[in-house]
Amino acid sequence: MSGKDSALKPRLKRRSTFEYVAWVVCSLIGIGILISVSTNPNFKWDVVAKYITHETIVRGLMLTIFLTFASMALGTLLGLGLAIMRGSSIKPIAATAGAYITIFRGTPVLVQLIFWFNVSALYPNLTIGIPFTDIGTAVDMNALMAPITAALVGLTLNEAAYMAEIIRGGFSSVGKGQIEAADSLGMSGAMKMRKVIIPQAMPSIIPATGNQVIGMFKGTSLVSVLGVAELLQSAQLIYARTYETIPLLIVASLWYLVMTLLLSYPQSKLEQKYSRATSRLPRKAKKVALTEPEGTLR
Repeated sequence: MSGKDSALKPRLKRRSTFEYVAWVVCSLIGIGILISVSTNPNFKWDVVAKYITHETIVRGLMLTIFLTFASMALGTLLGLGLAIMRGSSIKPIAATAGAYITIFRGTPVLVQLIFWFNVSALYPNLTIGIPFTDIGTAVDMNALMAPITAALVGLTLNEAAYMAEIIRGGFSSVGKGQIEAADSLGMSGAMKMRKVIIPQAMPSIIPATGNQVIGMFKGTSLVSVLGVAELLQSAQLIYARTYETIPLLIVASLWYLVMTLLLSYPQSKLEQKYSRATSRLPRKAKKVALTEPEGTLR
């Protein structure tokens, strides 16, 4: 092997003694925790195995999944509208979207859920119709705002504020040259948004949206305060009857962990697909430079 080839060959980084010691220490700690957890009879792993696929738990899991994806879908659509409004050149529209985002991001989601559950105290009968006319329909808010409806409304409106900022950040990542090129082609605002801005903003939007989906799945546990029988509430209903609190909390935690891992896999794939290939460009350029003979004109 020539000296030039050996210089181009990447050198393997030698592991230090400290790294080997760290591996041994961390492995011993992990093994110790695993032995303690598996041998401690107070964890009652037989009870965990009994209830892991219990009908009540599975029904709560399905409701949790429904709330997660329904809230994310509705929140993303509303967030897209808010992001467009926030970037509007009409100041009242931009200010309205900014106020919405500030309010819903600045208050805890638990407070929002409780507020929507009790909104009928403010508006027992809400009339929906055309202002200053007799055309309208009265809505009984006590009947409308059932626990699951309040949970869906609260999660959706809160998620919309975060998705609006994620989408707005994605829009900001689109180069001004692309927008100017679309303007020069005479594209309308809607066509420019659909054909140019949104497709190019997707690499920035999708990874953050994946994180929001995972966060939403775990955040649905908050709706248990409304009496919605999602995963955590289902576990609480069982251990309130059997007094086996720790095993049922372990059951709920295991399902949260499993679903988080399952949701993380497609997220990582989407990140690989839509990530900007900034690190690959220097390698390609380097490969071309090494394969071309010296003195080649370009």
